[in-house]
Amino acid sequence: MKTTKLKLTAILLVIMAVGFSFTSLTKITVKGSDTMVILSQKWAEVYMQKHPGTTIQVTGGGSGVGIAALINGSTDIANSSRPIKPSETEKLKARYSTLGVEIACAKDGLSVYLNKANGVSELTLKQIGQIFAGKITNWKEVGGVDAGIKLYGRESSSGTFGFFKDNVVKTDFSPTCQTLPGTAAIVNAVRKDKYGIGYGGAAYAEGVKDCKVKKDDKSPGVLPTAATIKNKTYPITRYLFMYLKSRPTGETKAFIDWILSPEGQDVIVEVGYYPLK
Repeated sequence: MKTTKLKLTAILLVIMAVGFSFTSLTKITVKGSDTMVILSQKWAEVYMQKHPGTTIQVTGGGSGVGIAALINGSTDIANSSRPIKPSETEKLKARYSTLGVEIACAKDGLSVYLNKANGVSELTLKQIGQIFAGKITNWKEVGGVDAGIKLYGRESSSGTFGFFKDNVVKTDFSPTCQTLPGTAAIVNAVRKDKYGIGYGGAAYAEGVKDCKVKKDDKSPGVLPTAATIKNKTYPITRYLFMYLKSRPTGETKAFIDWILSPEGQDVIVEVGYYPLK
């Protein structure tokens, strides 16, 4: 009888211990910008190694998708490669009586991707805008061969789409621009298409070449590098953001504080993005 009681006590202790281990785990959800997925996954991986009691789930979908998830309460952190829109802030305010919290966490150079076989290696900001607006349609118009330009871009829910439209194209995109669900898909398309051109985060530029970007006709062409993005000589740079409903607390605050620490900012360099300082 004593043996049976001891066994039951042991089983109960095990159940209590397992139950405690589950309830003591902290889960943080991060959703949004596809540009930031590689970086956020690396942050999560390194942080979870140091804090085994914390689980961080990172998914993409686009900046707009992430902010929508923040508004409907299905994510703790929304990653965005563009500033939050006033209409999105109003939705946050209506639902939670808060304007949200914006945290700049990294810098990014927005690359213009060219196929390695393309003879064109530099373009002005104006030319790039005109190409994606459909006003320049042949490579010979910008010093290349006589061939039609194939355009590859992001879907409208993407923060990269919005930033590129507002700061480079400055009008509607050409209807011939093929929209793809992620920067990696754009890079892959341009890599396979001799006459293709696309845009996206500098960290994704593998198997293609970065176009040198000129502010105007008289300026030199500049590649996106850590130095040119830091000193702002590369013309297409931006901040990457995290958005929350309110000021972070607990493990979420600890995670964000770590991201902004020298250790977290070092991870940015490792992955191919650019730190805040």
